[in-house]
Formats: sequence, structure tokens, C-alpha cells
Amino acid sequence: MTAFRTSHAASTMDRVPEEQTAEPITQYLQRTVQRVRAVDRRRPLLWDLHLTAFWTTAALIDLYGGGWIRITRNPDVHEGLVLALSLALTVPLLQRRARPRTVLLVMTPALLVNAWTGALLQAALLHLLVVFHITLRRPLRSLWWVAVVSTAPVVVTVLRHPRGPADEDLGPHLMSLLVAVAVGVTVRTRRDHTVALEDRARRLETERDQQARLAAAAERTRIAREMHDIIGHNLSVITGLADGGRYAAAKSPERAAQALDAIAGTSRQALTELRRLLDVLRDDEPAPADLTPQPALADLDRLLDGVRRAGLPVRATVQGDPAISPGRQLTLYRVIQEALTNTLKHAGPDATAGVTLSYATSGAVTLTVTDTGRGGAPTTHSGRGLTGMRERTALYGGTLEAGPRPHPERGWRVHLRLPEESAP
Repeated sequence: MTAFRTSHAASTMDRVPEEQTAEPITQYLQRTVQRVRAVDRRRPLLWDLHLTAFWTTAALIDLYGGGWIRITRNPDVHEGLVLALSLALTVPLLQRRARPRTVLLVMTPALLVNAWTGALLQAALLHLLVVFHITLRRPLRSLWWVAVVSTAPVVVTVLRHPRGPADEDLGPHLMSLLVAVAVGVTVRTRRDHTVALEDRARRLETERDQQARLAAAAERTRIAREMHDIIGHNLSVITGLADGGRYAAAKSPERAAQALDAIAGTSRQALTELRRLLDVLRDDEPAPADLTPQPALADLDRLLDGVRRAGLPVRATVQGDPAISPGRQLTLYRVIQEALTNTLKHAGPDATAGVTLSYATSGAVTLTVTDTGRGGAPTTHSGRGLTGMRERTALYGGTLEAGPRPHPERGWRVHLRLPEESAP
């Protein structure tokens, strides 16, 4: 299987240059068109001047070269009138993109005079270019009067200078008009589609950036919550051990040495967890992965032993079979850790704590952590403690309540309930 994957990857890599270099002529033409469009966007007047000058020159060559004589139906038209018509049918093209309807209306008298006199200059066909730009840039409902204006000179020619059946003049004109409109509609549709794709790409890019920012904020919150749990709990344990060791140093050096050993072990454990958490923030090449799993309920005894060594007696009661997912186990572990940490910080001397875990056959879980301390509100002002517990609980659709125990009992109570775990 490995050899197949290797050969498949190699063959895929071999095909990439062929796909990238396919159709070089097409790519060259696309690049040329893009460069021309870029110049046109920067200097539209330059392009319009070149096109107008080209068609004006062609009309003058047709005039002075005698080409118009071969197709005219009235060779007696005065040369000055022919010159005026040639200029009237070409010079207005300079504004064909900015004001196409105005240009067509300006050209219409010249088109009618051209048809009335029978000159039939080929420059009259340039009005189809204006029709194309009207189709491209103006509402399509305006095409009805464009068709009337464009067809009127042909009707005048048929009535005044007939040459054979009328369809020989009307047919080609209507076909040319339909082609100009069809090309305009096609280009317009493609342009609108491109604009829509670009707008969609911009919106997707904006949405992607927003999702990335939201994901980064969520990740920062998760890391802050984890660091709060790790640092807050372990420092509380270390503080309790250090206080106990200081009092025991004078009377029982052996107990003080045990406290120092416990402090060293707790510090190493906290340092290991912090290194594993902060590895995800590194930008350089990742170090060898730390395969230490996230805490689970199997580590609960070790957590309770550390709290007991810090001077807080803890009684644990477990009912039922803890057959739940690792994510739910981590939530329960962190809530217990945070609740006991707050007890260490705020409950005062001679306090005790109790942890009760109940697993229902349906998969629901109930956790209660109580203490017999002063009964203050340690988590309401701690910033992330109570918020972190509730966020973890809400991830699995659970509820969490925290507050003083009802009178006459003393202390604090944290109650969590996770509903039945939904099937994947």
C-alpha cells in the first residue's frame, strides 16, 4: 500500500507541470487581453481615440479611394456630402462607451441622409458597434427603439432606391442587428457573472477572515482556561504544601521534607502540562510530540491525593459506571479541580471537602462538590474560574450551579449535571 501511494504521488507530481503548461497559446492570449484591459482601465480615452481614428481613416480611404462608388445606388452624390456623412458616421464613436444612446441619436440623421441620397456608405455599418455598446451598458428594455432607429434607414433605402425584392436589404440588416445584440448580451452576461464571482470571492474572503478571528479568539479562550486550571490549581497546592512545611519544619523535619518532595512533584507536573499546552503556540518547527494524554477521571485519585497533601481533607463518593467520552471526563475533571482549588484558596483553615459523582444508566452524569469553609463567593470574583466551569459544561449541553450552601450548613456548593450523551 505504501509503495502504491508513493508511486501515485510521484505520478501526480509528474502530471502537474503538464497541466500548468498546457495550452501556451491560450495563456499568451489571455495575458495579452489582460494587459490591454489594464491599459484601457487606466487610460480609456487613449483606446477610444485610437479606435475612432482607425474607423475615420478607413472611411476617408473608402471615400477618396473610390470604394463607395462600387456599392452606391446614386453615384451622383456630391463628394462634399459624402465627406460630411463619413465624418458624421465615425467621429461620434469617440463617445460610444460613455454615451452610446446619445451617439446613436447623433448618427441617426446621417444614417437617414445616407439612405435618402442612395450613397449607402459602408461607414453606416458602424452604428452596429453603437448598438453593441447600448446592449452592453444600458437596460435591455431600450432595445425596441434602437431596433426602430437602426431599421428606419434600411426602409428608406428600400422605398427610395429599390434594387430587387425588399428582403434582400432587410434580411441582412436584421441579421446583423441580431448578431450585434446577441454579442452584447453574451459579453454582458459574462461580465456580470465575473463581477458576481469576484463579489462572492470578496465576501468569502471576508467571511474566512472573520471565521479565522473567531477561531483564534476561541482558541485563546480555551488556552487561557486551561492555563487557569493548571496554574491556579497547582500553585494553590504548592502554597498549601509550603505553608504546612514551614510550620512542620521546627517540630517535624521529616514532615517538612515530605512537603518539599510534594512541592517538587507538583511543580514538575504543572511544568509538563504547561509545556504541552504552549507547544501549540510555537511558530517554528514543532518539537517531538508529547504523548501525555489529557487528564481523565482515572487521574482523579492523584488529583485528590495532591489536594490532601496540601492540607485539605477530601472525601470522594462515586456511584455508577463511568462509561463516558474523554471530552466529558475532562470537563468533570477540570470542574472538580477548579472547585477544590477555590476551596484551598478561600475556605480557610479546618475546612473539609466532598466530591460526589453519580453516573446514570442513561449516560447522564451528576457532580456535586461541597466544602465546609467560610461560605464566601470565591469564584464570582476570580475572573475565569466560574466562567470556565460554565463554558466547559455548556459544551456538552449541561448545567452548572455554584453558590453558598443553604442555612444552617456552611461552605460552598458546586453542582453540575450533564445530560445523556447523544449518539454520533
